Amino acid sequence: MPAERPDMAAWSGRVDPEADALRWHQCIQPLAAASPPGVALLGFACDEGVRRNHGRVGAAAGPQAIRRALANLAWHRRGPAFDAGDVACADGDLEAAQRQLGARVAALLAAGHRPIVLGGGHELAYGSWLGLAAHLHDARQPPRLGIVNFDAHFDLRDPAGGATSGTPFAQIAAQCAARGWPLRYACLGVSRASNTRALFRRASELGVLVREDREIREGSLAALGAELDAFVAGCDALQLSIDLDGLPAWEVPGVSAPAARGVALDLLEPLLERLRDSGKLRLAELAELNPAHDIDQRSARVAARLVHLLSLDG
Repeated sequence: MPAERPDMAAWSGRVDPEADALRWHQCIQPLAAASPPGVALLGFACDEGVRRNHGRVGAAAGPQAIRRALANLAWHRRGPAFDAGDVACADGDLEAAQRQLGARVAALLAAGHRPIVLGGGHELAYGSWLGLAAHLHDARQPPRLGIVNFDAHFDLRDPAGGATSGTPFAQIAAQCAARGWPLRYACLGVSRASNTRALFRRASELGVLVREDREIREGSLAALGAELDAFVAGCDALQLSIDLDGLPAWEVPGVSAPAARGVALDLLEPLLERLRDSGKLRLAELAELNPAHDIDQRSARVAARLVHLLSLDG
């Protein structure tokens, strides 16, 4: 199941007459074999995991909606950015799509790029991890691969019945156990109302760093930032996962499972900047944008702003 060729039609927008007034649509290029290292946007046009998890489908259209919203944002990068196309899910074969995503992520990393995966359901996190794990694999020493997930949900459900959007981090935990790798997982913004006691117990058993949505406030950002710094210090590389349903529904209505509370964008951004600037971020992903339920492109605009923030290079 090959990745689709980049559809650059989404990259259009305003052209300003002033000097040094470029926008994303004027600067991003289709990825080619000879492209120099840069940020590479890779879509995961799949919501089969959401369907299996009995959520509202539509996230398969998320990657193109993010591209359209990002196209007209101002360009502030110094390095290049590329569109690496989409991985699609054919005939409901989620597992094959996750493997293909992993292969694509591994290839991008091997070429020196920093992938940002655009979703698509949160099942993308397992596929992304497969690619990063393959890239970091060292038979002599297990990699210290950290995952920071901003999410209202743990996504640690039992995958025995098959992969869904609610199982990716349980799948990662199982892979780590099978390989003898340490699991380093932080889940920030968790909603107690949306996760059962069994899931909280599972997170405790796995040693997950947990901070609930109600704990993330303006007054707690400094302490939380210090916790993140300590977490990052124990890792060689980071995978950053952002489930857009971890933001409030009034900020991001177009998701598979809207949040009654969530963590507001103004609280999320400084934490993301801290991780971006840590020197250890190798891979980022945004999940669960569902354009079919968006309002005035509000959710797509938030997702695009987050891609813009994560792409800044000084």
